[in-house]
Amino acid sequence: MGGVHATARIEARGDGRGGTALPVLESDGPLALRRTRGTGAEARVMLVGAMSGPLGGDRFAVEADVGGGARLRVGSAAATIALPGQTKDDARYEVRLTVADDGELHWLPEPLISAKGSDLSVVTRVGLDAGARLVLREEQVLGRAGEEPGLLRSRLALRIAGRVVLDQELACGPGAPGGWDGPAVLAGHRAVGQLVLARPEFAQRPMEARILAEHACVMPLAGPAVLVTAVAPDGLRLRRALDEALAELDNR
Repeated sequence: MGGVHATARIEARGDGRGGTALPVLESDGPLALRRTRGTGAEARVMLVGAMSGPLGGDRFAVEADVGGGARLRVGSAAATIALPGQTKDDARYEVRLTVADDGELHWLPEPLISAKGSDLSVVTRVGLDAGARLVLREEQVLGRAGEEPGLLRSRLALRIAGRVVLDQELACGPGAPGGWDGPAVLAGHRAVGQLVLARPEFAQRPMEARILAEHACVMPLAGPAVLVTAVAPDGLRLRRALDEALAELDNR
């Protein structure tokens, strides 16, 4: 099978002095990890794409493991653009995140853009201990400006204390099951995103399901977590909707 195979790894651990150490910061091929200036107890890492992709046939993975007492924020330097490759194979991108009790992870990458002719499967798997904290943002944009999208399949799965509290899939673009662009799914919009917030205090003070904006809603999960889902005409308005949702939830 052609294509590039690469796995980048991050381990964050409490350093015993109120800060966060990164004993593992392992880049691989096009997945380059760079530590940036943190604040307080939080360590910050930036994912920098060292080449175009993922292309057809590529197999990318990023792993982050946050230990107890550690605080980690991960972002990316630019949007990820799924592009067609020289082979007819699909591309695959997997994100694997684990957070221990009293650990905290903010996973905030830039959007994923599905370019015309691409074929990408994205899977994000998150495992949290009962006392872990998480803010996870995913944004997917179907096509560049004035461009039809490629085929994009995404799955987001979350376990808390070993229990599945979320496992959802979405397929969009040419070759996806019919109805993806209809009123029950994207309703003609070209950007879709979600926020997952997990906080131990939600077990005592659960959030209620409600509409946050015209095309955004919050849904409590079967655990100390909530899911915010939003659609928008473009990536800029999607980011604005998700930022407003996060600010509102932080103020509750």
